[in-house]
Amino acid sequence: MLLAIDIGNTDFTIGIFQEKKLCDTFRMRTKINRTSDEYGVFILNTLQYKGYEAKDVEDVIISSVVPAVMHSFNSAIIKYFGLKPIIVGPGIRTGIRIATTNPKETGADRIVDAVAGYELYGGPVIVVDFGTATTYDLITQDGRFVGGVTSPGIRTSANALWQQAAKLPEIEIRKPKNILAKDTVTSMQGGLVYGYIGQTEYIIRKMKEESGLGKINVVATGGLGKMIAKETSFINYYDANLTLKGLQIIYDKQKQD
Repeated sequence: MLLAIDIGNTDFTIGIFQEKKLCDTFRMRTKINRTSDEYGVFILNTLQYKGYEAKDVEDVIISSVVPAVMHSFNSAIIKYFGLKPIIVGPGIRTGIRIATTNPKETGADRIVDAVAGYELYGGPVIVVDFGTATTYDLITQDGRFVGGVTSPGIRTSANALWQQAAKLPEIEIRKPKNILAKDTVTSMQGGLVYGYIGQTEYIIRKMKEESGLGKINVVATGGLGKMIAKETSFINYYDANLTLKGLQIIYDKQKQD
């Protein structure tokens, strides 16, 4: 059994793989000041609750964009599972080449998403991850990660809106029935969601034009990505577990001769 763990700015997402099959997932909030015992006990208890045994965990692979938690989290895996986790980073075999100005700047999450998008949906492909930041990355037909775009995530934009404007309330992020709103809440919802759909379509269109690669598949992932993907023909596929699948693919590549 493989634990594939994606440590993001908002959540940890943990996937349980049997061979290549994703059998289960669970989450915890990213919190900087947790101890190794807190991490270890949470994972063990959740595995047991879901009917899995710690002794069945054979390997762990981690992708992280939060360096501050890594010491405690690595210690938890070593202490509670007796395993040294595989960390996605320099020297890891991925099957794609980072063809940017400074490859070391590319986040592990973007590399993992790129691997999954390329391996599962073929290239050229644009992978869009709707997270704390929304990222748009282009991978060519021959597996080169050639560049991308980073923008504030939809929830990040929403937080800025109600934190910076004193009279605007905190709202649920969802698409209103009409863009012409008759109250404050739906006017904010319309601006956030319809505005984000427009941003998504414009960025994808410009990336396609600038690349000159012709037909390019677009794959989306991330919490609020499903809502956006449903509203635009610019996104061909939505895959909620794309990052976890990418981790499993990268894990397999480490085991190849």
